[in-house]
Amino acid sequence: MALATGDKAPDFSLVADNGKPFKLSSKIKNKVLLVFYPGDGMPVCNKQMSDYRDSQDVFSELDVDVIAISGNQPKDLAAFKKDLDLPFTILSDSDGAVAKQYDSFGWFGIQRAIYLLDKDMEVQYKHVEPVSIYSRSVEELSEMIKRKS
Repeated sequence: MALATGDKAPDFSLVADNGKPFKLSSKIKNKVLLVFYPGDGMPVCNKQMSDYRDSQDVFSELDVDVIAISGNQPKDLAAFKKDLDLPFTILSDSDGAVAKQYDSFGWFGIQRAIYLLDKDMEVQYKHVEPVSIYSRSVEELSEMIKRKS
């Protein structure tokens, strides 16, 4: 059954870019923007993550924590985070298990997707990109977050 708006989001534990375990339910304090992306170093992924980095103040003003999820290994995520100077946590979903729970896993692995969860882990918004060369802009996301607040 597909995860839909209004559903309780599945809890998960993954390894973060710092090599430590990260359990969603124990870390969620505000709204969370879960950002699934195909992989580090890919042009669209670099642009998307850089845009979200450059707009961190927009997300902060909306009380939204950004958490990115990729299929890359934690050591690779740490290098990617450092290279792009990303201020948010990146999680390793190397086997795609969490992406599958969030309907964000396709033929080529993790698909680009966005989920907005409230502090009770209810899905407020879901968008899975049909083609991975596109991503949601900060403007689109901030307008959506404002409508959901």
